[in-house]
Amino acid sequence: MSLDRPVAPDPYQLLPAVGSFAVASSDVADGQPMDQTFAHPGVGGSNVSPQLSWSGFPAETRGFAVTCFDPDAPTPSGFWHWVLVNLPVSVTELERGAGAQEPPGGAFSLRNDYSETGYGGPYPPAGDRPHRYFFVVHALDVDALELTPDSSPAYASFNLAFHTLARAIITPTYQV
Repeated sequence: MSLDRPVAPDPYQLLPAVGSFAVASSDVADGQPMDQTFAHPGVGGSNVSPQLSWSGFPAETRGFAVTCFDPDAPTPSGFWHWVLVNLPVSVTELERGAGAQEPPGGAFSLRNDYSETGYGGPYPPAGDRPHRYFFVVHALDVDALELTPDSSPAYASFNLAFHTLARAIITPTYQV
């Protein structure tokens, strides 16, 4: 049974325009269903973050953040699955499963909307339409955002809005 509600807008189209660059994955594809490996254990998944790599970001980039957001969750605020901040500019790839590992170079993950640190896979309501998962690499104009591991994903997103030079987005889907 589908929850009868309108499709949420692309959240990044609602923010100030920034440049773009390329993100690729050997695990997920834009607009295509994700494998159950990347889903939450509550739906039989393994809760493994997909491999991501990026290139073509602005020369003045000083650091990165990686986020995963589901605007289709049945909440007014969507659902944050992953917020990884303060990645050094030298990091241009996260291997499969990086969301459960200690990030490199002083980077850290915030608590996601499961109240867990790191990556939390898709867990949409059974029977709902396919949900979109916006995996976004943010190229930043600072080495590190002024956040702590206790910062909320919404507060991190607010800070990202003021420090993002460009974004690379890949949006796979998942449905139970």
